[in-house]
Amino acid sequence: MKKSTQWMCCAMLGIAATLLPTKAKAVTDDDKKFLATAAQSDQNEIALSQLAGQKATNPAVKAFADKMVKEHTQMTESMKPFADSWGLAAPTGPDPDHQKELDKLNGLSGNDFDKEYMDQMVTDHSKALSAFTTEAKDTKDVKFRTAVIKGKTAVAAHKNMAYDLKKKL
Repeated sequence: MKKSTQWMCCAMLGIAATLLPTKAKAVTDDDKKFLATAAQSDQNEIALSQLAGQKATNPAVKAFADKMVKEHTQMTESMKPFADSWGLAAPTGPDPDHQKELDKLNGLSGNDFDKEYMDQMVTDHSKALSAFTTEAKDTKDVKFRTAVIKGKTAVAAHKNMAYDLKKKL
């Protein structure tokens, strides 16, 4: 009788364990890759936008640049807990392609600068929106998905603002 009671308890525990909600899925390599790319993208936008905050001649472009510095800095901070817990090192500046773009922008002035900067903002935010859209759909980590969706909303707004401003130049 004692053996049958033990078996019954084990069976009930097994059933109960399958019915309990499970924790969020473990982080995937794709999640880490996305986060590293998003973090680098934030650094690229911040670097380009800091320069635009100094050099832009159109007040709307200057205001957009200031907004990009502020909001991409906030996005970096919102993703930092994930990067820390996943052991990812944060980038400290623009990637080589964006360093070339910075060098190019440094050689421009006036309306030429404003147009080139806004072109880059449309391109960068279009790429970022695509990445955020894919990650929001694919990640299995519930908390991370929430942060990604919030970021996606901001990036979509940035893309739309950049596109509208580019058309006016």
